[in-house]
Amino acid sequence: MSGIIGKKVGMTSLFDAEGKNIPCTVIEAGPCVVTQVRTIGHDGYSAVQLAFDEKKEKNTTQSLKGHFAKAKTTPKRKLVEFKTFEDEKNLGDQVTVDIFSEGDFVDVAGTSKGKGFQGVVKRHGFGGVGSQTHGQHNRLRAPGSLGASSWPSRVFKGMRMAGRTGGNRVKIQNLEILKVYPEQNLLVVGGAVPGAKGSYVIVDK
Repeated sequence: MSGIIGKKVGMTSLFDAEGKNIPCTVIEAGPCVVTQVRTIGHDGYSAVQLAFDEKKEKNTTQSLKGHFAKAKTTPKRKLVEFKTFEDEKNLGDQVTVDIFSEGDFVDVAGTSKGKGFQGVVKRHGFGGVGSQTHGQHNRLRAPGSLGASSWPSRVFKGMRMAGRTGGNRVKIQNLEILKVYPEQNLLVVGGAVPGAKGSYVIVDK
């Protein structure tokens, strides 16, 4: 299972051979540098660490500067480990969008948009208490009753209530790669991927 780190550029749409308009997302993927190769003998597990997106040296700690220097590369912002790779990778190797081809299906993971503290209607899709008749006031988006009174005299854990929404790690599976542009390091995948424009995403083959 190969993968690459990318950055969400935005959404657009393409027309297929039948003239159907397909919504898609453009991802700036790579080039990523192999900054560490973990082995079972040394680390207890095998993985390949990739780094993506340039970072200023003045904003990089000394330990990370030495880490990147071993791979003979400049400081990077995002570091991600991939458990398996189709090809054997060595320190300093580059991973580009060439590992993908049109028609491949990939999983894309990212951090969803944070929406702050939201009520039950937006967070869980509640319908509200009901109409405004019969003396109802400010009840349209209220959660309603939470439970019984005499027993259990408390609110059960896990009750769907208002709270912080979004900002979670989300993975969308089986998105088709519609276009690959190696010159611009761009991937065009069908459908939507989590996160805002400019946020980091992980594309798994």
